[in-house]
Amino acid sequence: MVNTWLKVKKMIKRTFEYDVTIMQTPRKGEEKGYRQVYRLTLAAGNHDEAMLHIFRTFNVADTLPRDFKARFVSTGDVLMIDEGTGGKHYYKLWAGGWQPVNRAHIR
Repeated sequence: MVNTWLKVKKMIKRTFEYDVTIMQTPRKGEEKGYRQVYRLTLAAGNHDEAMLHIFRTFNVADTLPRDFKARFVSTGDVLMIDEGTGGKHYYKLWAGGWQPVNRAHIR
């Protein structure tokens, strides 16, 4: 019964359209001066899936979009996930993974 439920759940998995903005400082390791370096729309089931997709895409030279002109996504970079009426959510990449941050910490 449980196995059947998991199969059905996979088949009806919901995806959402997220407007994602990657923000970086001019030089790696700085704490101030974040600016938008790339913006895209992607479909994912939740924020964790969206962040995983961003990390995988923007850390391998062969998967980078042709119009991407910034450095690889690394520790200290910020993602803004805009859900429209659902609000904006900010995540910063730390050594342990993406962690939510307050908008006030992004200067």
